[in-house]
Amino acid sequence: MERDLSYEIIGAAIEVHRLLGPGLLESVYEAALFHELELRGLKPKRQCPVKINYKGVDIKDPLYLDLIVNDEIVIEVKATEQNHPIYQSQVLTYLRVKGVKLGLIINFGYPQLKDGIIRIVNNFESQN
Repeated sequence: MERDLSYEIIGAAIEVHRLLGPGLLESVYEAALFHELELRGLKPKRQCPVKINYKGVDIKDPLYLDLIVNDEIVIEVKATEQNHPIYQSQVLTYLRVKGVKLGLIINFGYPQLKDGIIRIVNNFESQN
């Protein structure tokens, strides 16, 4: 179930933040979270390519998701001082293109990680 999985993901992110703290590059947090998710027995994929089709033509350069866990939840990793509204639009687009219902923005730049987590729900049909 997505809800239970999202709690497990958030717990893993909290562990990463607790050990590394804020101030590092997104790529470091992405790699550490990937490892933590694997340690918890989940099946994450990192930098997962997603084909984009525009009016019947596959776009040459695929979109890369930071992480997708168990093919159910997309994770966008950030390491900024604050979240920007464009992040939510970005994740919603990822959810629609991938045909997934739930996404998480996890921003490791916040002193308290709970303040940097946003849940995004896709209420629309998949475009694929």
